[in-house]
Amino acid sequence: MTILENLRKRPFSRPAEHEPDRPVLEVSHLNVRYDHVTALEDVSFQLERGERVAVVGPNGAGKSTLFKVIAGVLQPSSGEVNISGHVPGGHICIAYLPQRSNVDWTFPVSVADVVMMGRIGKLGVFRWPKSSDWNYVHQCLEDVGLQPLAKRQISELSGGQQQRMFIARALAQEAEVMLMDEPLSGLDVHSQEDIYTILGELHRRSVTVMVATHDLDQAATHFDRVMLLNHRLLGFGQPGEVFTTERLVTAYGGHLRLVENGESGLLALGDTCCDEGEEP
Repeated sequence: MTILENLRKRPFSRPAEHEPDRPVLEVSHLNVRYDHVTALEDVSFQLERGERVAVVGPNGAGKSTLFKVIAGVLQPSSGEVNISGHVPGGHICIAYLPQRSNVDWTFPVSVADVVMMGRIGKLGVFRWPKSSDWNYVHQCLEDVGLQPLAKRQISELSGGQQQRMFIARALAQEAEVMLMDEPLSGLDVHSQEDIYTILGELHRRSVTVMVATHDLDQAATHFDRVMLLNHRLLGFGQPGEVFTTERLVTAYGGHLRLVENGESGLLALGDTCCDEGEEP
């Protein structure tokens, strides 16, 4: 039985309605605890449609946990998350792109099939893909430059191509909010540039994007606002306002070296991307 057949058996739910006068994302006093260990503590913020936000912080800071709660995959211990005025459950406009290390790349499924998974919430009562759905899938693959690889098995893709496949799946879903967990990890410079080009196109389409990253320099260069997180929200705003020495030391502690970098400002050199352990 294929992934598509498994997904097809899931119960169909009516998509949640949106309130156009509400922020696309509202997080209020969010707390998440695992076995008496705090992953997120009193986190509150709002995002408007089309914003690009980089979420930075050390391993174990709660970045993945935050994304899972927003996507409705994980329930908070307390606090609220609202997508255009409603809780995450029932929304088909939220796309969660997991870390590549959490995916079984040996599963026998093609690139086009994975992207079609993004159409599941749009197929209607019978949930069999129509020719129009397949046309939409192939257009999404064209948008990210993967149409020639539509029939490839997913393990045959490079790291950058795998990330573009996930983005195509989110496009097929017609996602309005994309949560991308470490999409640039392990990619070469050319592949990273491809992803940033696609992020620019998503911005033009008014898609709201949150990206978890360890690279402070890229966060400051490529995103509208940055969020500094270590269980608590330590700063959220323009990079120059958030990436202060005091806040960075609070977030990273002894893992961070701060170097004055002439006209470019403050350069952060850290080894947190190599820490042992998996982020909650």
